[in-house]
Amino acid sequence: MKTTALVLCLAAAAAAHAQTAVKPATAAAKPAATAHPAAAGVSPVKYPPGVTPYPGVPKTAFSLRYQDIKVGTGADAVPMKMYKVKYTGWRAADGVIFDSWEKHPTPAMDKDGKPVMGDDGKPKMNAPEPASFPVGVGRMIPGFDQGFTGMKVGGKRRIFIPWQLGYGAREMPDRGADHPGIPAKSDLVFDVELVEMVDLPTPAAHPPMGGAAPHPATPPSGAPPGAGATTQPSTPPPASSTTTPPPQK
Repeated sequence: MKTTALVLCLAAAAAAHAQTAVKPATAAAKPAATAHPAAAGVSPVKYPPGVTPYPGVPKTAFSLRYQDIKVGTGADAVPMKMYKVKYTGWRAADGVIFDSWEKHPTPAMDKDGKPVMGDDGKPKMNAPEPASFPVGVGRMIPGFDQGFTGMKVGGKRRIFIPWQLGYGAREMPDRGADHPGIPAKSDLVFDVELVEMVDLPTPAAHPPMGGAAPHPATPPSGAPPGAGATTQPSTPPPASSTTTPPPQK
């Protein structure tokens, strides 16, 4: 009988210890159900006096996404600079490439500045060069203008641009066999390589004659789509050395 009573006491003590060990785990699980908004990936917001915060997580209408294919080792990409970029852009819905830096070779010029003609009677073309365009001045579609944030020179990135940050509800017509159009509300994808970043050229200080307002320069075609006319006059770089984006339509 004493042996049986001893066994029962040991069993009861073990069961009591097991129940005691489970209690802290149950208590520790409670905070996970009421996680702080910051822990759930939501940035905390400080509200001014008199403004009422409401429960729930704010919804996202659209967002710019990207994948870093290669992290660069050069300077950080910053706005208000002139970028040299190798790029390829295609329509997300069907994979059709509508533009690429390789589709914009420049004609070879002789010492007198005249095109060098080939045996076929057509001008000889130089090898394509990276496209040059200003970033941060509103010349590009918003998704392309903002898509280099966080990059470094020498880096490669894939940018996924929703139609709201692309051409919106506008339809871009075809610009030849090598430049298919872009339907309205088209999501776009760009593969970009940031080759170089330099200061923007200083516009020439030529005051308008007779009080007339200066007309914004219209850049030539041949680079990533989405560039609009600038709000200040500027002189486009020579076509033989750089490529500037076409204006928005």
